[in-house]
Amino acid sequence: MAIFDFLSGQFIDVIAWTDDTRDTMVWRFERYGNEIKYGAKLTVREGQAAVFVHEGQLADVFGPGLYELETNNLPIMTSLQNWRSGFQSPFKSEVYFVNTTRFNDQKWGTKNPILCRDPEFGPVRLRAFGTYAMRVTDPGTFLKEIVGTDGEFTTDEVNAQIRNVVVQEASRVLAASQIPVLDMAANTGDLAKIVRDAIAPTIQGYGLTLPEFYIENISLPEEVERVLDKRTSMGIVGDLDRFTQFSTAEAMTKAAANPSGGMGAGLGMGMGLGMGAAAGPWGARPAEPAAAPTAPPPPPPAEAQWHLADDGQTTGPFGTDDLRRMAREGTLTRETHVWTPGQEGWTRAGEVPALAALLAQIPPPPPAD
Repeated sequence: MAIFDFLSGQFIDVIAWTDDTRDTMVWRFERYGNEIKYGAKLTVREGQAAVFVHEGQLADVFGPGLYELETNNLPIMTSLQNWRSGFQSPFKSEVYFVNTTRFNDQKWGTKNPILCRDPEFGPVRLRAFGTYAMRVTDPGTFLKEIVGTDGEFTTDEVNAQIRNVVVQEASRVLAASQIPVLDMAANTGDLAKIVRDAIAPTIQGYGLTLPEFYIENISLPEEVERVLDKRTSMGIVGDLDRFTQFSTAEAMTKAAANPSGGMGAGLGMGMGLGMGAAAGPWGARPAEPAAAPTAPPPPPPAEAQWHLADDGQTTGPFGTDDLRRMAREGTLTRETHVWTPGQEGWTRAGEVPALAALLAQIPPPPPAD
């Protein structure tokens, strides 16, 4: 009885695989020296395929389903193995489970820039990157061409080879597209389809397909992008002369409102004037650097405006020169009510220090004969 239990323990009667990872493409069912029992149950779940390898040769490929391993469903293996007794004895074979689901979000990108001839900028260097999805469509070919005898094969082990194929074809397509760099973002879908169709025969030779392929971004070198940003900024500014005039006037206004910051404002205004003097045709550079002019003095403060009230009627506004003339004519006296913005109510002219000083300069009337 003990001998029978020992012999029965050497036989495997259930073969199955449950995958709890997201990157395992192939997993080998370990026999650990045991033999597969004739009539054993093979369970292949949806999204899987089971590949039997017998004595180093590909024997059979099973799709999803429940199988009882007998002669009638092992035609290739039967031809490889010439057993007696109608193939009624246990056998030793390697069983590889292949994951046939989609592996999404696989990354690709160009390691080195792609040299292209742009119709607007001339020779440019481009970089591109994106994602793709892959799926095993021919488990037998995939096992023979890529996996070999690897007992646990993951996506990382095949991605490097696929990326090489993708980058090579993407470089060729981008270089030959003759699409301006500034228009490539609008054509990434068409470019991606061209790349996927071009690499399809090579990928199929591995037993794989790429159901999805995306170009997420096509970019220029950083130094070129900085120059392009400057060019865009200049286009937004528009007329450089008008922009310089506006900047100068704004600097002068700030300097007048903030006397303590006159040095910084004067420097900014000088730079603006220097830009205006140096600016010529678009993109032209001056033969000699223009010397920055000294900052002009800030504008004088605004003159106060006065209103006069007489017999319930108001007149004005009048400036200082007008009030001086009216004082000489006698229409403005110390008793005249005056008002200026910022003053609370009407006040006699003699009580306003600025006007009192003005009235004091007017000589009195000549003495009577």
